[in-house]
Amino acid sequence: MPARDVYHDMVKRALIKDGWIITDDPLHLKWGRKDMYIDLGASQLLAAERESQKIAVEVKSFSGRSEMDDLEKALGQYVLYFDVLVELQPERLLYLALPVWAYESLFEEPLGQLLLKNNRLRLIVFEPKQELIEQWIPAV
Repeated sequence: MPARDVYHDMVKRALIKDGWIITDDPLHLKWGRKDMYIDLGASQLLAAERESQKIAVEVKSFSGRSEMDDLEKALGQYVLYFDVLVELQPERLLYLALPVWAYESLFEEPLGQLLLKNNRLRLIVFEPKQELIEQWIPAV
């Protein structure tokens, strides 16, 4: 299994505070002979519909030497996991979790806005110190 991101446990606690039940830590996927591990799987009961909503969350710190390099790697990983999830667990939505400062640095810029405009990915923006989810993009 791969090493956990520095923010892994913070995001996990933030999801729990937000009413999610962690179902997988990590969420294991297998496609052919290849094993993959998404950081977290979670579910939440939707009271009005008496169904549960399921998500998979890949946590990224964006703390490497280059935020563009980190973004490129995160997007590649996201696309890979997205395509495998569609085949294996189509009911589960994939989110990329990133700290609020990384969101402001990357996604409030034209490049990030383009990615969001084209619905390329779903984001969970979290505040690490308070272990709170600040924003779901798009909203859940």
